[in-house]
Amino acid sequence: CGLSVPRESMRLVGDKDNPKLITNKTKIDYTDQMISFAKKRVKELKKEGLSGFVFKSRSPSSGFRDVKIYDEDGMPIYKGSGLFARVFMEENPLIPVEDEGRLKDPELRENFFERVFIYHRWQMLDRAGMTKKALVEFHSRIKIILLAHSPAHYKELGKLVSNLKDVQLQELKALYIKKLMEGLRLKATRNKNVNVLYHIMGYFKRLISSEEKTELIELIERYKKEELPLIVPITLINHYVRKFNIDYLKEQVYLNPAPFEFRLRNY
Repeated sequence: CGLSVPRESMRLVGDKDNPKLITNKTKIDYTDQMISFAKKRVKELKKEGLSGFVFKSRSPSSGFRDVKIYDEDGMPIYKGSGLFARVFMEENPLIPVEDEGRLKDPELRENFFERVFIYHRWQMLDRAGMTKKALVEFHSRIKIILLAHSPAHYKELGKLVSNLKDVQLQELKALYIKKLMEGLRLKATRNKNVNVLYHIMGYFKRLISSEEKTELIELIERYKKEELPLIVPITLINHYVRKFNIDYLKEQVYLNPAPFEFRLRNY
């Protein structure tokens, strides 16, 4: 935003909802300069088609949460967002965002990248030309992963796409993606994953032998007890999906939410 390199350290001061960006020693107010830069930069970033954004931890400009806000006496009294992060999120409420420090947590990292890749799929579909049929097909592919994150949103969006006759496409798109990203922000807990794994098993439980069924149940239960990572039962499930050529499950994002190299579910 035009500051020197190096520069004096700064912090947020004052009101929680409208803090000022002030240098620590000289008390220079850079609030307007930062916000002016942020609005310009965010406008430029909108042209990039971003599918996710990682912010700088605890930065008074680029921290998206838990940034200390001080009173006039230098005492931390609130926590909020940095000025650039605040502008970015206001202008891009759907784009998945995360704090670099929080990405060290494997569950938060998994949640973030699942959202990034699902939102990217949505963007690609929208650029190709969204139709009601395409939206229903998209929903069909993300149903199970949504169930793992939020059964409530799973039901709500299921009702939404089952009754499309009286809904305009633009209104439908806006409501659908808002609710979808809202639901995906909720973590897919171990218990919710277990329910989903048994739900998926129901599609082929009559096709596998009793020994194979016992093996899969054992892996799911060991995952439930935190003895195995999620990737173990999912790997076996993917094997049966390919073996029995179950088209509906082959399309499910839940079974392959991100490139394998990310190793999201190996922890």
